[in-house]
Amino acid sequence: MNFPENLKYTKDHEWILVEGNIGTIGVTDYAQGELGDVVFVDINPDQHEVAAGQSFGTIEAVKTVSDLFAPCSGKIIEVNKALADSPESVNSDPYGEGWMAKIEIKNLSELDNLLNSAAYKQLIGQ
Repeated sequence: MNFPENLKYTKDHEWILVEGNIGTIGVTDYAQGELGDVVFVDINPDQHEVAAGQSFGTIEAVKTVSDLFAPCSGKIIEVNKALADSPESVNSDPYGEGWMAKIEIKNLSELDNLLNSAAYKQLIGQ
């Protein structure tokens, strides 16, 4: 399993790549593996503001539906529209083409509450 060092992780298995005050959010390699084949990703494009820990959408696999939780507070500025036609990219490329949303981060200090790669690996027993 892959856990890039340049990302921050949540205990709910989301990742965030921070570039300035913009964060790209997705689910971890571990999460997609646990979910199985992803068949649908539902993120409300009209939802603008989210709080840290708030659900901003759902991810549906063959066996289950799970909420997606915001790693930090902010304004959703972009949703990965390509997932509508190819949700399987979450399985094949969770840290690349399988990203979910981009957020304008409201408070960068909230990122201090997230896990680094080593702490996330420990959380999942890797």
